[in-house]
Amino acid sequence: MYKIVLKATRMAQDIVEKVLKEDDFAVDATLGNGNDTLFLSSILNKGKVYSFDIQSYAVDKFKKVLDEKNIRNVILINDGHENILKYINEPIKVVMFNLGYLPGGDQSIITKPDTTLKALEDSLKILKPGGIVTIVVYTGHVGGKEEEVALKNYIKSLDPKVFSVMQIKFVNRDEKAPYLIVIEKNDSCNVNK
Repeated sequence: MYKIVLKATRMAQDIVEKVLKEDDFAVDATLGNGNDTLFLSSILNKGKVYSFDIQSYAVDKFKKVLDEKNIRNVILINDGHENILKYINEPIKVVMFNLGYLPGGDQSIITKPDTTLKALEDSLKILKPGGIVTIVVYTGHVGGKEEEVALKNYIKSLDPKVFSVMQIKFVNRDEKAPYLIVIEKNDSCNVNK
């Protein structure tokens, strides 16, 4: 049975699946355990996934997964997502963020408002018209609420002629439950390089 109301992470993937084509380029801005990277890679037979993480532990661990599965369309980048433009110079169709900390990892290493906003701003510069950014927002950890406030202030300022922004949040769950933000670059826009 197909479940309509899903976890925020699965909902993000459902939306991405409708947009991403096999020859597109995509970014997993927060590699973590690699679930979004594997998902993106499975769609992009002729395309490429750029996956960022500041923790070498996460990158090294996931490199083994890629080798075991013989996956060759992923570029692992052991750097902060705020440096996206340092590594990517082609238009991107999808960018996925999963904010917070590495599940099962050091909870003091978290995404932060300044680096997340820089990464988001730069992602929107290279996002193709019709492309999307998904952001799964977690507020239950130290620093999560501050990141949420900064993120909401930023996305409210986006020009609605250029971007459509939606928030998908459970109304009958704890306020700290993860939720999804989706940003779509309207088709009539040109990619800024």
